[in-house]
Amino acid sequence: MSDQILALDRIGTLESGSFTFTERVGFLKKYGTHSQSFSTLQPGMQYFDVPGMGYIAYMRKWGATFVLSDPVCAPKDFGSVLESFHQKFPNASYIQVSKPVVDFLHLRFGLYGTQFGSESRIDLSKWSVSGKKKQILRTALNQAEKSGITVKERFSDDHTREISEAWIRTRKCKSNEIRFLIRPMEMDYRENERHFYAYQDGKAVGFIYFDPIYRNNEIISYVPNISRANADFRQGIFYTLMAHAMDVFKAEGVPYLDLGLIPLSLDSATEHQESRLLKRLLHGVYEKGNFLYNFKGLEFTKSRFRGENFKTYCCHKRSIPALEFLAMFKLTRLL
Repeated sequence: MSDQILALDRIGTLESGSFTFTERVGFLKKYGTHSQSFSTLQPGMQYFDVPGMGYIAYMRKWGATFVLSDPVCAPKDFGSVLESFHQKFPNASYIQVSKPVVDFLHLRFGLYGTQFGSESRIDLSKWSVSGKKKQILRTALNQAEKSGITVKERFSDDHTREISEAWIRTRKCKSNEIRFLIRPMEMDYRENERHFYAYQDGKAVGFIYFDPIYRNNEIISYVPNISRANADFRQGIFYTLMAHAMDVFKAEGVPYLDLGLIPLSLDSATEHQESRLLKRLLHGVYEKGNFLYNFKGLEFTKSRFRGENFKTYCCHKRSIPALEFLAMFKLTRLL
C-alpha cells in the first residue's frame, strides 16, 4: 500500500460515508472502467457507499445532485447500487453515464436518458499514424519536428502553472478551470497518473496528464484528462504529445487509449428514452454555443485519431431540466 494512500486515509474517512480512502481506491482499481472513474476522486466530491459493492460519486449545487460517471462497482451490481442511491436522492441527475445505467434508471424509475455527447476508444494494438485519414496528425508531427519540439515523460512540475494560466486566457471560459466534468489539474490522489511534456529549446511549452482506467486491478487504458499548450502551438502540440504517449503505452502493452468526453457530439436519431426537446436544445447549443465552449473544435481534434465512438448520456427527471443544467453549468464553472 502506497504512503500516499495511507496519508489520504484520514481525509477520505472524513469526507465519505462508510469507506476509507484506501477502500475507495480498491474499488476504483477493481471496477474503474469508466473514463471518468479516476475523476470521481477529485476534490469536492461526495460519496454514496454501498458496502461490499462500491460507490457513487456526486456533487451538489443549489440543492441539486449531480452524479459523475457510472457507479464504481461491478456492472452486475449497477441496479442494486443505483436503487439504493435513488431512494436517498430521487431527483438526482446523472452525467456522462453508459447505456446500461440509462436502461436501469429509465425502466425502474422512468428517468429520461438523453445523449450528452460521445466518447472514443482507440485499440492501441492497431494504432499508427499511417493512412490518408491521419494526414493531419502526420503534418502536426512533421511541423513539431521542424520546430525542434521534443516530448518527454516527467512527473515533476515543469512550468505547469505558467503554461496553464496562459492557456486558460485563450479559452472561451477564462475565469476558472472547469471542474466535475474535467477533474482539476492538481489532485491530492495522483497514483498512476502519467505526465508528458513537450519542449522547445529546453523549455516546456505544453503537457498532457493521463489518468488510468482500471479493470480487475490492471490498467487497461489511459485517458487524457488535462491538456495545456503554449498558445502558439495549441493543436500541433496536442497531436504530438498524444502520438508520443500512445506509442509509449502501446510498447508497454496497454490495450487501449480513451479520448474521454466529446461534449454535445450527438447522433441525429432519437432513442425512445431520450427527451426529444432536450436533444433538440443540445443540438442547438452545439451549433450556436461555441462562445461557451469550443464544442466543434474539440470534436474535430479528437476525430483525427479515428477511434471507435460510442454514446454517453445524462439521466434526468424532467423533460427539460433547465434549472438542473443551469446549476450544473455553475458547478462546472462554465458560467
